[in-house]
Amino acid sequence: MDIERAKVFRPVAEPRIIEGVYSEDQHQRLLDVVRRNGPWTLIISQHFKSAEELIATTSGSLPEGVEPSLDMFLSPVFRGYFSHGGVCSQPEIEDCFYNPAFLKLVRDYWGAKYAEPDSMLFNIQGPSQDSGNPHVDGTRFRGLTIENTPIWLMNTMVKSGLFKRWQARKAQVIAWYYRGKIGGGFSYWPDGPHLQPKQIQAPMWGRAVVVENEMMFHTAQSCGPKAMRKPEGLAFDSVMEADPSVEGGWRIRTGDRVIQQIPEAEFRFLVHWGANVYMDLDELKRTVDHTDDITHDQVFDIFIQDLKARGEHFDMPSDPLTDKAFIGLLTRVYHVGTPLYFPPEPEDGIAA
Repeated sequence: MDIERAKVFRPVAEPRIIEGVYSEDQHQRLLDVVRRNGPWTLIISQHFKSAEELIATTSGSLPEGVEPSLDMFLSPVFRGYFSHGGVCSQPEIEDCFYNPAFLKLVRDYWGAKYAEPDSMLFNIQGPSQDSGNPHVDGTRFRGLTIENTPIWLMNTMVKSGLFKRWQARKAQVIAWYYRGKIGGGFSYWPDGPHLQPKQIQAPMWGRAVVVENEMMFHTAQSCGPKAMRKPEGLAFDSVMEADPSVEGGWRIRTGDRVIQQIPEAEFRFLVHWGANVYMDLDELKRTVDHTDDITHDQVFDIFIQDLKARGEHFDMPSDPLTDKAFIGLLTRVYHVGTPLYFPPEPEDGIAA
């Protein structure tokens, strides 16, 4: 681990835990949108075109001699969206997205004057091993967002420390609904991935955190019986949806074949609301008026200058956004590493 780089990854403040973040009516409406509008695809299938991109986003390394593939990282965790481009896409949950209470929470968290809702997504899963290597969420820079830039690049920009001038201030309200008896909590490293982690333990029914997840390594705790955590037949194109044959149940399907049925008691539902935060009116105007945006060309010019200053020799690819060798180079040079300390895994039969 690069300890100096690891020290960068600390949120603006310790995550703040709150209870009952959504009313039961809001929770039911959110869940109903998910049940009615599936099926939903795997997280990794949505965000990564290669294993190199995924590695750049998480720990940044594999054992020497291991040839990476996306299949190595398959985990039955699926994602969908309640918003697009800062707009709620489901009218029946607009009160959840345009949420004055959440805006106050994130303003207070940052000590800022302004905030705006930016995104709202959800993760759904049944029994699962922790949802991949501990990671930070893809942040935003003025001019670069998830709509026009791969997550791996934005995370590498953060790791490099070269782009702080353009980095957006972000905050999230992340809520969980899980009543399982094994695991299902949230592991996080608020003091940096080189120091001890903390955990929020399940059961978590409407419990939430206010946090800056772009600057804090975190991961879901494993949940459910171990024998069910990686269903046979799980593939890159697997989907999860409501099970029409079981009230409250869910199922995972690969093609036309149902590979796992998930009882309601083992279902874990995460709702991730995110906001853009502005300390003052000048910062808000600079962002909205696009007077100090950064472009992809600028990003790679800055990377190239830094790589050359470090004595790195390389051929610049025609498409650096997708070139595996170049992604691997950036990953190696701006490596942070896997957290040094991990909390214990939950055991079957022991309530978390």
